[in-house]
Amino acid sequence: KKTDHVSTDIITADGEAAAVPEELPLPSEEPHDEQHQTKAPSATTPTRAVLKELRVSSATPDSVQLQWSVPEGSFDSFMLQYRDAQGQPQALPIDGGSRSVTVPGLSPSQRYRFHLYGLRGRKRVYHTSTEAVTAATNLDELPMPSEEPQPEDPQPKDPPVGSPSTDTPLARAVLGELRVSSVTPDSVQLQWSVPEGSFDSFMLQYRDAQGQPQALPIDGGSRSVMVPGLSPSHRYRFHLYGLRGGKRIDRASTDIVTEEPQPEDPKGKDPPTEATPSAVPLARAVLGELRVSSATPSSVQLQWSVPEGSFDSFMLQYRDVQGQPQALPIDGGSRSVTVP
Repeated sequence: KKTDHVSTDIITADGEAAAVPEELPLPSEEPHDEQHQTKAPSATTPTRAVLKELRVSSATPDSVQLQWSVPEGSFDSFMLQYRDAQGQPQALPIDGGSRSVTVPGLSPSQRYRFHLYGLRGRKRVYHTSTEAVTAATNLDELPMPSEEPQPEDPQPKDPPVGSPSTDTPLARAVLGELRVSSVTPDSVQLQWSVPEGSFDSFMLQYRDAQGQPQALPIDGGSRSVMVPGLSPSHRYRFHLYGLRGGKRIDRASTDIVTEEPQPEDPKGKDPPTEATPSAVPLARAVLGELRVSSATPSSVQLQWSVPEGSFDSFMLQYRDVQGQPQALPIDGGSRSVTVP
């Protein structure tokens, strides 16, 4: 149930000059080595910030997950730049506390070159690059959600598990039960555990009410996800895959039926807000100001705070340029999101 909400209006930057901060070259040009710029704040050497190797942690036919580290200093934010399959430059702003990002909307079997910039006050301080090739569409590791997935191969038979993390049998990773933590007429929240080992990322697959396959990439550290845009009173079967290096290691599935549409609540009464604080006054949760931290011609980064209490998750809603409603589920621990 929505406990509190805040809104803000934004206008995306327009014009080529605003596509990226003026210090950032387009991804097509090979960026210069930024390491020399690290010494710019020479007044205080301790403020030096260093980006470590940018690497691919997983790849699907339409997305790539990248990871990096910051062994020294810190950055205000990051900017990931690349060219899409049509050769158009893309820029993805990333929060300064992040160490991984999932890049969606890619094309299958396509080579991409990614440039990650560490920024301070919109000036680039460091840069690192990597190349990635998206998976082919006919990857037999990830069946379409419509086909009933066959039982997973026993883990010992799956040799790819051994290669990414030495030859130790301890590198085995196991997905716990996939279960429903909440359900509404148009969304469901799923939770799971990883009782043994770890995964680079997860992939949730299901078919929508029209029978179209849907795939939702999820960060490897997550243990819950909100799936929006469902239809009321409809049965869905969800398959969660634990991935390592783009290969599935384990799978968990569950069936759910979304709730029936509820009668319109009188807006003025606000019963949900009444109900929560009356039972336990300390359970009150408040959202702080929603603000724009950065904007490009094709994306916006939003930030917010939670001055009181906590939320299980967030849901960001907006209408796109065509007037179509969009819903973006966000983990309850997050305080920023990039809307691409």
